[in-house]
Amino acid sequence: MTVTHTELIEEFVNTLHQHASGDDDESLATAGELGAWLRSHGLLGRGRATQADLDHAIGLREALRTLLLANNAIDVDTPSAWAVIDETARHARIELRFLGEAPELVAAQTGVDGALGRIVVQVHAAIADGTWPRLKACRARDCEWAFQDNAKNQSRAWCSMKSCGNREKARAFRQRHIAPS
Repeated sequence: MTVTHTELIEEFVNTLHQHASGDDDESLATAGELGAWLRSHGLLGRGRATQADLDHAIGLREALRTLLLANNAIDVDTPSAWAVIDETARHARIELRFLGEAPELVAAQTGVDGALGRIVVQVHAAIADGTWPRLKACRARDCEWAFQDNAKNQSRAWCSMKSCGNREKARAFRQRHIAPS
């Protein structure tokens, strides 16, 4: 199964599924799970992930989530998030290569650092082709699920109108209609 660069970013961010109940689903709870996820997406060969790799991957994932929240008009600390992306790129030794007819960015580092660098390369690809602004995280603070906003006017705010959208609209309605004491 081939995934687009935005789908890869979305799937990586969604390795943590937050729930309103607080009972979150973490797909990267161990270094072994990180290695398995990276291998299943064709990003890592035989290498093994360590606890330090897991910590770095989770930092990258949450930096990406922050940037996707910013794409959804949420006021977040984007300079810190971009700093994590930059650090990941440096660890991966991302280089511009002229191996074929068109230049491409590649992660020269091997192992988990290289695998995470390949995700950063996909961020660059999404920015370069204009799809980056359509990649967002749900505005519901107890969700923040990554999704692609395919609305014509790029106005989608929630991962799903049936769940988060309705819940947030009901919450806003209650706030507007609470009688002052």
